Amino acid sequence: MEYMVLFFTQSGAIKFYKTLNQMGVSAEMMPVPRKLSSSCGVAVKLQYNSDIQSLLSGEIEKIYEVKGREYGLLYEAI
Repeated sequence: MEYMVLFFTQSGAIKFYKTLNQMGVSAEMMPVPRKLSSSCGVAVKLQYNSDIQSLLSGEIEKIYEVKGREYGLLYEAI
C-alpha cells in the first residue's frame, strides 16, 4: 500500500524518513501535495505492506492512503 505521511515539524519528517530507511522501507521526502495541508510543508511518501499503525509516532500529524491521485485520510492526531 502507498501512504502519504504529514508532520508537525520538518525535524519530525526527517527523523521518520531516517527510521524508515533503517528499516529498509521504500520512502521519499517531498513537498506536501496541494490537496493536503501540513504545518511544516514536508511529507514522506512510502510503500508499506504491514500495519501502518505500527509506524505511528508523536511527530505525525496525518496519514493518508494514496489511491492514484486521491487521498483517503487514515489517521489524524488529535
